[in-house]
Amino acid sequence: MKLTGAQIMMKALKDEGVDTIFGYPGGAVLDLYDELDKTDIHHILARHEQGAVHAADGYARASGKVGVCLVTSGPGATNAVTGIASANMDSIPLVVFTGQVPTHLIGNDAFQEVDIVGITRPCTKHNYLVTRLEDLSRVIKEAFYIARSGRPGPVLIDIPKDLGSQTIDYTPIKDIKLKSYNPTYDPNIKQLHKVVSLIKNAKKPVIFGGGGIILSNSSKSLTELARKMQIPVTASLMGLGAFPGSDPLWLGMLGMHGTYRANMSIGNCDLLLAVGVRFDDRVTGKTDVFAAQAKIVHIDIDPTSIHKNVPVAIPVVGDCKIALDHLNRLIDKEDLGNVAEKRKKWLDQIQQWKTSTPMTYNQKDVIKPQYVIDKLYELTKGKAIITTEVGQNQMWAAQYYHFDQPRHFITSGGLGCMGFGFPAAIGAQVACPDELVVDIAGDGSIQMNIQEMATAVQYGLPVKIVILNNGYLGMVRQWQELFYKKRYASTNMEHAPDFVKLAQAYGAVGLRASRPDEVESILKQGLFSKDTVIMDFIVEREENVYPMVPAGAPITKMLLV
Repeated sequence: MKLTGAQIMMKALKDEGVDTIFGYPGGAVLDLYDELDKTDIHHILARHEQGAVHAADGYARASGKVGVCLVTSGPGATNAVTGIASANMDSIPLVVFTGQVPTHLIGNDAFQEVDIVGITRPCTKHNYLVTRLEDLSRVIKEAFYIARSGRPGPVLIDIPKDLGSQTIDYTPIKDIKLKSYNPTYDPNIKQLHKVVSLIKNAKKPVIFGGGGIILSNSSKSLTELARKMQIPVTASLMGLGAFPGSDPLWLGMLGMHGTYRANMSIGNCDLLLAVGVRFDDRVTGKTDVFAAQAKIVHIDIDPTSIHKNVPVAIPVVGDCKIALDHLNRLIDKEDLGNVAEKRKKWLDQIQQWKTSTPMTYNQKDVIKPQYVIDKLYELTKGKAIITTEVGQNQMWAAQYYHFDQPRHFITSGGLGCMGFGFPAAIGAQVACPDELVVDIAGDGSIQMNIQEMATAVQYGLPVKIVILNNGYLGMVRQWQELFYKKRYASTNMEHAPDFVKLAQAYGAVGLRASRPDEVESILKQGLFSKDTVIMDFIVEREENVYPMVPAGAPITKMLLV
């Protein structure tokens, strides 16, 4: 059966179960788009390639599937790089197809030619330039396997324009085997026996969960272990939702803007069970005193993450879910005595930290951003999918919205990419059409991909945007206040658009609250609308995110006010 390259690509995508592609057409991918239009694969037309990749990313995080994106060559490909880098830092499975100039022009500086394989080599899990049509179906099969297996990540496939129209005898690829790529899923059982012994004898244990818990679908296994052994749980920004935020054992987020009780627990624990984390600098603070009194167990599928940033006592390489399920079974066979009694003194200490230094703010005459998040949580009962931009809005969302389920908090963690939240919310809404999806944004971040309003409105996606509008690049301004003597160099954003009119210009709903007594009614009006909505909350201009650990300080040395 002779098929064109474009037809082979569509068949390969259908074989992988792809039902949605985010993208933006151009000359180098016209054959691919022409064939895509003949399929039942749903295409979401973004208004910028960065938005397309972020949307595919949000789709992947919300659904657990591989996100797929298709863009043209040259500037189309380079515009996608930021989204690819963000997905790579957060281990999100994507397959990004880029167009390329015809094979005979590669290297000639042809119109809209860039070496996108070279450009993205540092920020992809793997990438390909397909120069022979015979390789296309195999490369696509490999790309999806690499993207979703082991530690997930983005894979890029660069396809020259002439391959889309060439024909070849097509044979489907059913199975692949990569000799040089064999992720370790099953952990060493001897190592797990050592972990059980440490858990059994620990007086002040803490579980630290990361994004790997969510990616491996091991939240239930983690929760079972924590409750069974009465071990308090904290998480990185990427791990929020891995353990129920309403559970009494929940400590809150760890790190630079983590809760007082979470950071103090790490500073005083005698056992730290770290699962699916990479010990990012925003979590650890000064690494040589991080969890200084604890023996650290590190469970992760990526062996290069272990011992990378902090030394550990017991490394366990393997899939988080498989490892946690093994631990639960091994613990069930142990005579552990009265676990609740053994942990009582430790849990009492944590409760004392929580009571003495709670997360708090003082709502008076001007809207506090924390109050908006509090009300949002109250009205949604914690059931919304929350995406965020990056900065103060992101931290307040992490601190004041409490996540009981995985895949309900979607944010650019590692790259910290402003402009991420709104297109990611579009992707999440496509993946979960019956869910309420809310992007918590700042007035600076939201403008970076505001053009995706047209995408949301075109496809009838009822995404809600909550803007915490303080007229500044808020987190940068906070650092300038604390460490640069209040020299607010280039962070004043007073000359922003009228977001209500902007929403209306795109055919969406625009709402605004400028007084505390308006917050709840505006949220209700916006959340219960069936349309795309921007809710603009005029908040305290110089409100800061606390607690805050200054860069390079131990995480137990927090600024509290």
